Amino acid sequence: MKAAPLILFCFTALTSHAHASSPDAWATYDKAVLTSCTKASGLKDSKPVGNAAQFDDRVGYTALLLQGQYPQKHMKGAQGTELCLYNKKSKTAYVTEWDSIHPTGKTN
Repeated sequence: MKAAPLILFCFTALTSHAHASSPDAWATYDKAVLTSCTKASGLKDSKPVGNAAQFDDRVGYTALLLQGQYPQKHMKGAQGTELCLYNKKSKTAYVTEWDSIHPTGKTN
């Protein structure tokens, strides 16, 4: 076997294996998402609802649902829900109100 094809074969074999993140790396990432989303949230005492949704790297975002209380006096401590999108590349969180996620109990 000639050297060039052997080198190409070895290089291909080494680069084709996916490198999975360790549990510690995922825990650190999850903490960064939660911290960033909580900081960006306008809700008082916001807490995550379930686990974050990890989108494919091609999308570049992680989604996290947060619940807490509206801080405005006129809201009188009403519960609120926000959807947080965390940009993996810029490490920035963006939130939007998502109260419509809860059923209203009305039927059509």
